[in-house]
Amino acid sequence: MIKDKLDELTRTRKWAHQKLIDKGSKVYQAFTQMERATFSDGALNKKQKELIAIGISVRIDCEACMQWHIEQAATAGASYEEVLEAVEIGIEMGGGPATVSARFALKVMETVFTR
Repeated sequence: MIKDKLDELTRTRKWAHQKLIDKGSKVYQAFTQMERATFSDGALNKKQKELIAIGISVRIDCEACMQWHIEQAATAGASYEEVLEAVEIGIEMGGGPATVSARFALKVMETVFTR
């Protein structure tokens, strides 16, 4: 069931990305440029930035964000334990409601780190 949901999130993200590119959305183009700049290595490297984004994603309860940033963190070399700590930061910042968000993050982690 979680794999189907993750697949659907990925399909929808890719579809929307292409639709906005095809429609020439200047706002979306600016957003993607900002995203590239934000997650490029600087004082913090990409892995560290993705871990921060995971905590924020849990706090704001954005499932698509959790999926994307967990996958990106793993690709950038983050371990399961590092991602778990980022999830825990989101829980601390969001309190009880963030524990519900964390359940989804844990499911994503199980699919990402058991490949």
